[in-house]
Amino acid sequence: MSSISCKHILVDQEFEAKDLLKKLDGGTTFEQLAKDFSNCPSGQEGGSLGSFGKGMMVKPFEDAAFALSVGETSGPVKTQFGYHLILRES
Repeated sequence: MSSISCKHILVDQEFEAKDLLKKLDGGTTFEQLAKDFSNCPSGQEGGSLGSFGKGMMVKPFEDAAFALSVGETSGPVKTQFGYHLILRES
């Protein structure tokens, strides 16, 4: 597969990402959490990053995103921007 589609939530601290995973498990939607908590402008779009291919994102993010199954959410992924939760859509 040459490109995938993902949403993400970006926060400053690992504990924040872990807390958001608990909220996801509790039934809050990924999109709502992105709008409420993400530091990335994409949060206002429910965290949507659209489609991207290899080499378009920073390496730790790309590696984690491509390793997910469709519909799966990652644990906290650290990059120079902070901690991401990644939801693979396709």
